[in-house]
Amino acid sequence: MKLVTYINSKGNYIPGINISGHIFNLIAASQIIKKPIPDTILGIIESGDEGMETVREIEQKIISSGINPDTDLVKLISPIPNPPSCRDAYAFRQHVESARRNRGVEMIPEFDEYPIFYFTNHNAIFGEGDIWVEKDHLEKLDFELEWAAVIGKTGKNVPSSEADNYIAGFTIMNDLSARLLQMEEMKLNLGPAKGKDFATTLGPFLITPDELEEYKTPTPFGNQYNLKMEAYHNGELISSGNTADMTWTFAEIIERVSYGVTIRPGEVIGSGTVGTGCYLELNGTGARIAKESGENYTPVWLQPNDEISLKIDMLGTLTNRIVYSNSDYSILSKKKINK
Repeated sequence: MKLVTYINSKGNYIPGINISGHIFNLIAASQIIKKPIPDTILGIIESGDEGMETVREIEQKIISSGINPDTDLVKLISPIPNPPSCRDAYAFRQHVESARRNRGVEMIPEFDEYPIFYFTNHNAIFGEGDIWVEKDHLEKLDFELEWAAVIGKTGKNVPSSEADNYIAGFTIMNDLSARLLQMEEMKLNLGPAKGKDFATTLGPFLITPDELEEYKTPTPFGNQYNLKMEAYHNGELISSGNTADMTWTFAEIIERVSYGVTIRPGEVIGSGTVGTGCYLELNGTGARIAKESGENYTPVWLQPNDEISLKIDMLGTLTNRIVYSNSDYSILSKKKINK
């Protein structure tokens, strides 16, 4: 199934399902089979196997009965607009290794010992469409090509051998990053904070794991998936990778996340950036190669009115446009200097 959340003309958030590219209202369709369902995708996930099976029954009824798609769809938003939490991991070795090489430092050996993650702002989750940013965000504004797993049931100390059973579905994730803010605050060895907390986009839908069976390879450490990942900046292909390049599976990441902590339905866990999947890495590589050949290199960052589209096989395409708030307010200019 491909689950969505959308806004109608009345401004209501509607749980829906994408069938062959058409969006259907799950609440309206549930009345046909006379089985009520929660009024949010998060609520449906929280209702467990029973709720998900009801949605599958609704899906089959829509297909067999020729029910019309919802014409009152104004905007797709994140499939889970308000997740209980949002973590982002660091699972692609190529990205980490390239970024460190571009900075002239060796690959950190601990990367291969355990997966790591950080918490980002679960109250700044958006779907496709315009993303409003402030002045400081435009100082080296970056995208990150990722995908994310959404937790489907409660658990604690979940071993990687069982962790795939805790995944309700997957979605595309763009971890938008204000690199100048991030670089400044990371010097203090805490963060990232303001460099990351203003916008993360998810979408266009949440696809359930059964839809990805033919792309799955089971391993002793959890499932791997073979899905092509691409990023387009104003229509130009700038990044290409594959979910199979993850050094750490989502199962291994969930094992780490859930140690001593209860994970709950709806929590989002990002994969981290695929190799070549952000301008921080692309610019660093470009500058390093140019320096070696005695040439000049001009770095590229996202600008107002730019469009960034992330595409992953089976997960669809997530497109956002950068919009500047036109405010001159800056926290970069408010540094306190002791005299």
